[in-house]
Amino acid sequence: MRIINARVHALLDVAFALAFVLGPLVFGLGGSPAIVSLVIAVVFVVLAASEWRGRRREAATVSVPHGLIELAIVVLLAVLPRIDGYSPGSPARTFVWAMAIAVAVVWLLTGYGETRPLERASGAPAPRV
Repeated sequence: MRIINARVHALLDVAFALAFVLGPLVFGLGGSPAIVSLVIAVVFVVLAASEWRGRRREAATVSVPHGLIELAIVVLLAVLPRIDGYSPGSPARTFVWAMAIAVAVVWLLTGYGETRPLERASGAPAPRV
């Protein structure tokens, strides 16, 4: 079921960027978990900016490459504790897996490549030209 549209997805990308910036501060992470988190935050900012640019067109959509990048982030986050050697129960492992689950849920609920016309302020669909 694809229930997240392009506008909501762009807002969620910004929320993920903030979560990846604030996560290391809240969990007290340093070293490689903090660096990886900041790099992923930059990726989400770029993805959100690309969606904002794409929303200016008549039909709003979340592109398939955008979805593939997010899927790669989910896979990276899922295997990162094993690759980087986070101990069981560590704050880094908890944060990374929680973010992997959150991004995966958004990925599953987003309709990548689906084109829907934007609505006007009155709630009526935009006219097709």
